Amino acid sequence: MRPLDALEVPPKDLDRLWVRGGFPDSFLAISDRVSQRLRQDFVRTYLERDIPMLGPRIAAETLRRFWTMLAHHQSGLLNASDFARSLGVDSKTVAGYLDLLVDLLLVRRLEPWHSNGSKRLVKSPRVYVRDSGLVHNLLGLTTLDDILGHPVAGASWEGFVIETMIAAAPEGSTANFYRTVAGAEIDLLLTLPGGALWAIEIKRSLAPKMERGFYSACEDLKPQRKIAIYPGAEAFPLKEGVEAMPLPFAAQELLSLGG
Repeated sequence: MRPLDALEVPPKDLDRLWVRGGFPDSFLAISDRVSQRLRQDFVRTYLERDIPMLGPRIAAETLRRFWTMLAHHQSGLLNASDFARSLGVDSKTVAGYLDLLVDLLLVRRLEPWHSNGSKRLVKSPRVYVRDSGLVHNLLGLTTLDDILGHPVAGASWEGFVIETMIAAAPEGSTANFYRTVAGAEIDLLLTLPGGALWAIEIKRSLAPKMERGFYSACEDLKPQRKIAIYPGAEAFPLKEGVEAMPLPFAAQELLSLGG
């Protein structure tokens, strides 16, 4: 069973879900510190018992370091050689570690959108630790204030939004990001059944401001919907047909498409 997402909690509890993640015991814990200890136990159990039971012979401390590096690198482009140098292994070994965490649904590898057009597109995937609570736990962040004061805050929120939007999308949808070498970029590009595109930009700001790269990407792709997801409570229009929306609003619109 997958973790809780933003459509499964009241809007007032959205920050708590982001901070603690979607594992029910962690989300429902009596305090942030108790929640953090539960997630620490989860990580330890996975590394020391569950993964070895599946067969891979990987030192628990090595895999913890890699998982923590991924949390620091949340939403970044995958550069296996950089991880390999830091861990003292080769790129093929790093690819094996990543495949394992992806297969266990602990990490998402978001692939770039490709087309036969003339634009030069980035080819490396982006990587996300899928549960925001685990991101924060791996980085030693306990409270909302801890997270908002840390450089990972925006990337963590981005991953949190992406997980909810993908879960809400109709069956048969595909998820990518879009980025050209020239700097046109969309955080999440959903291709819905039938081919309609939703371009989603993710902002951890109550006054979301869209960069030129997003508008350039939308000129390239002509998406049906252009949405900026932000942590506020109201939907309102931005320029050039972009709609600013709270995460529950946007996810509910996607969910309604599935009937």
